[in-house]
Amino acid sequence: MTDEEYYRRCVAGDESGLDKLMEKYGTPLTLYINGYLHDVHEAEDLMIEVFAYLFVKKPRIRDGGLKAYLYQSARHMALRHKNRRKICFSLDNLAWELEGTHFIEEVIKNKERNRILYDCMERLNPDYREALYLTYFEEMSYIQAAQVMRKNEKQISNLVYRGKQSLRQLLKREGITDAAE
Repeated sequence: MTDEEYYRRCVAGDESGLDKLMEKYGTPLTLYINGYLHDVHEAEDLMIEVFAYLFVKKPRIRDGGLKAYLYQSARHMALRHKNRRKICFSLDNLAWELEGTHFIEEVIKNKERNRILYDCMERLNPDYREALYLTYFEEMSYIQAAQVMRKNEKQISNLVYRGKQSLRQLLKREGITDAAE
C-alpha cells in the first residue's frame, strides 16, 4: 500500500492509516527536525505536531507528494521553532547500524569513516548539507527536496552538485581518497 493510500485511509477516519505513516516516518522526521533543533525531545514533539496537523487539517495531497509534504511541514515547524534560538543544522545524532557479521577492524574503520563524513557534512554550507541530506539520506527526488526547501528543481540540482564537490574536497583533506567522483 502506498503512503497516499494510508493517508486516504486517515482522511476517511481510519486511524490505522495514520499509525502506519507514523511508524514509517516518525523516526526519520524526528531525526530531520533534530538536525535543526539539537534537542531530540523537542524534535519528537514537533514530529507529533506534523502528524497532528495532517490528521486534523487533512490537506489535499497529490499522489507521490506525501513524503515531501511531511518534510516540508517538519522543516517549516522546525524553522519557526528555531527562530526562538539560533542553532545550525546538524547530523550528529544520526546513527548507522552495522551488520553483526563485520569483523571488529571493519567496524572500527567504518565508524571512523562515518565520523569523518559527519564532521565534513557539518562544515558544509547549510543549504548544501540539507540538499544532500534530503536526496541521499532520505532518498527524496530533486522535486521533493525542492518542495521541502522551497526552491526549484534546478536550484536543488546545483546545490547537490556543489555540495558533492565541497564534500569530496573535505573528505580528501581528511585522508579519504576514494571519495566517489
